[in-house]
Amino acid sequence: MSVLYRKYRPKTFSEIVGQENIVKTLTNAISMEMVSHAYLFYGPRGTGKTTLARLLAKAVNCIGRQQKTSDKRQEYEPCNKCNSCIEINEGRAIDLIEIDAASNRGIDEMRNLREGVGIVPTKSKYKVYVIDEAHQLTKEASNALLKTLEEPPAHAIFILCTTEFSKILPTVSSRCQRFEFKKLNLGQIIKRLEVISNKEKVIVEKEGLGLIARTAGGSIRDAESLLDEVIITTSEKKGEIIKKEDIEEILGIVGLELVSKFVEFLIKRDKKGALEYLSQIFNRGIDIENFSKKLSAYLRDLLLIKINPQIFKKEIVFTKEEEENLKTQEKEFSEENLKEIIRTFLEAQNQIKWSDLPQLPLELAAIDSIKQLTTSN
Repeated sequence: MSVLYRKYRPKTFSEIVGQENIVKTLTNAISMEMVSHAYLFYGPRGTGKTTLARLLAKAVNCIGRQQKTSDKRQEYEPCNKCNSCIEINEGRAIDLIEIDAASNRGIDEMRNLREGVGIVPTKSKYKVYVIDEAHQLTKEASNALLKTLEEPPAHAIFILCTTEFSKILPTVSSRCQRFEFKKLNLGQIIKRLEVISNKEKVIVEKEGLGLIARTAGGSIRDAESLLDEVIITTSEKKGEIIKKEDIEEILGIVGLELVSKFVEFLIKRDKKGALEYLSQIFNRGIDIENFSKKLSAYLRDLLLIKINPQIFKKEIVFTKEEEENLKTQEKEFSEENLKEIIRTFLEAQNQIKWSDLPQLPLELAAIDSIKQLTTSN
C-alpha cells in the first residue's frame, strides 16, 4: 500500500474528499447521539469507505469530543488526542475489530463474531466491527451475521464495506443504513494531490497531476499510490519540477494529448500522417495495447458528447482545455461515423495481443477508419 496513502489518511471528517453528503449525515447523527447499530458503505474501491468507517469508530468513542466546547465541530470531530483516538490512529484499538471478509468469509468466523459481540467493550463506549469486502461472505455466513444485526447489543456498531452492493443479501442490507460512495472527479483528486505535494515539498506540474488523477479512475487511493511512485522515482531530482512527460515515462501512462493528436489525423483523412504518428509512438517505447485502449476510451467520449453535450456538467473528468478540444473534434464526426470507427479500433485492440507486429492492427484500423470517413462524405 502507498506510503502516502497511510501517511495522509484523513484523521478528521473535514479531510474526507468527495463524499460530503455522507459525511454530513454521519456527523449530524454523531452530534445528535443518533448513531445507528449498522451501516453499509458501498461503492468503487479507493473512495474512502474503510477510512470513513474508522473515523466513525473513532468519533463515537472519542473522550475529547464529549467535552463542552464552543467549537461546533467538536460535537462530531474526533480529538485525535485522547487514548481512544491515538490507539485507533496507531491501529491497536482493542474495541475496533476489522475483519477482511475475503479471507474470513465462512460461517465459523461469523459464529465467533456473534459470540464476541455479547462481550462488553474493554475500554470504549462502543465495540465497532468493520467488515471489509462484505460481499465475499458466504450465504451461510451472511445469514449468521443477519441474526446478530437483528438483535445487536447496545454497545455494538457494525460497518459493512463493499465494492459490490448487488452481492449483499437483501435481508442484510435492509438491516443497515446504506451509503453509496461515488468516484471522485478530476478536480477533487487534483486538489488532494496538490495538498500532498505541497506537504512533501515536491513540485509537480498541474498537467502531471491531472494525468495521475485521470489514470486513477476516480480512486483517491490509487491516485496517491501513483503520486508516491512518481516521488520515489524522481527523488534524486529533489527541487526540480516533475513534468507531465516525466510522469508518462515513469508510470507508462498514455497522455490524452497523444490520443487526441492521432484523432486529428483521422479528421484530416491523413493516412500518411496517421501511420507515421503510430510509428513514432511505437519507436518511443509506448505500449501499443495501452495506447489502443486509451484511443477507444477517447472515441467513446467523443460519441457520448455527440449524443449528450451536457455530459461535462454531470461529472468533471477533463480539464477546460481538454473539454474544448473534445467539443471541437466531436463536430468533425457524425454519430454513425464514430460508432463504426469505435468498432474498428475495438477489433484492432483485440488483435494486438496476438499479432507478431503489434502496431499492424492499429495501422489497418487507421486506414479503414479514414476510408469510412472519406466515403461517408
